[in-house]
Order: sequence, then structure tokens, then C-alpha cells
Amino acid sequence: MALLLLSLGLGLVCAQDFNPQRIVQRNYDVSKVSGTWYSISMAADNRKRIEEDGDLRIFIESIQVVEDGRLKLSFHFMLHAECTDVAMVCGKTGKNGEYTINYLGENSLRILEADYQRYVILHMQSSRNGTASQVLALYGRFPELKSSFLDRFDKACKSHGLGPEKIIRFSNQDPCYARSRYPSRPSVLEPTG
Repeated sequence: MALLLLSLGLGLVCAQDFNPQRIVQRNYDVSKVSGTWYSISMAADNRKRIEEDGDLRIFIESIQVVEDGRLKLSFHFMLHAECTDVAMVCGKTGKNGEYTINYLGENSLRILEADYQRYVILHMQSSRNGTASQVLALYGRFPELKSSFLDRFDKACKSHGLGPEKIIRFSNQDPCYARSRYPSRPSVLEPTG
């Protein structure tokens, strides 16, 4: 039994190896982005928006491709000390990997890069009350990622003018994690085809 647990643990560690050949930066197969994701890190030019009680401090749960290639983002955030679940559908633009979001203003969402089995980096540009801001998010297929993925995210942030002081790591900071991943209430089952 101990050998089985050891091999499972080693398998998970090896599954997280960073491989530059798996990185996709254009011509995205968006269907491969579908599934469960975890918030690993975020950066913003207005850091207050992603700090505790910030309007963009969200914890991703899943990304799904819905009809016509639009994206459905399921996430939660804290509102008045309560976990609040949100599902939002992003509209398609004419460009591969780019979407529109109507959330607290007009926003655009773009996939910067992905290794579909390990991580995705998203770039959001937001305009709220006449003020533009940008947010980058690193989501992983695992609750934590190795430092090589964090370094990759840091480089993406730097290329968008966001230094280390603008980055927040979310490792073990999701206040709703246990509830959202293992809900105590019964789930609504969807009919299968």
C-alpha cells in the first residue's frame, strides 16, 4: 500500500514537469481549456483590485466551452464574509483565444499561453468608470504548481509591465476551497447524452 501511495505521489510530481514544447501561444484548441482549474497567482496594475476584498480577487473553479465556442467561467469570491459562486459566459470575438466579458464594465479576456494539461495564463483588460486596468491570472490543473510555472507567469507579467510588487500568490489562500471542491450540499446532476 505504501508503495502504491509513493508511486501515485511521484506520478503527480512528474506530471507537473515544465515542458516548453507543450506551450501553445496561438491557434488555441479552446476545447482543451475546458475542465477544472485552480487559482495559482494573479497580477494587476491596480493591485487593490486583486487583494483581499478586491472586486477582481476571484478563485476559479472551472472553464467550459459552451455553445458557439463561448467560454463559461465558474468561480467564487468573498462577499460580506460569505463565499459567493458566480458563473459568467464570455462572448466570442473574431479572434482565436479572445473573448469579451461584461463584468463591472467592458472587459476583454485573452489566452496568453497554455499547456492544456498543466496551466493557462489569461490576460484581462478592464475599463471601469473610465479607468482602464489589466489583470493577468495563472490557473493550474493542480492546486499548486512548481516554481518553473510561477517563473513563467512572472515573465508574462513583466512583459505586460507588471513587476513582482503587483503579483499575488494564491497558494492555500482560497477561503472557499473545501466547500467548492467538496460541497456538503447535493450537486445538481446534468443529464448525460
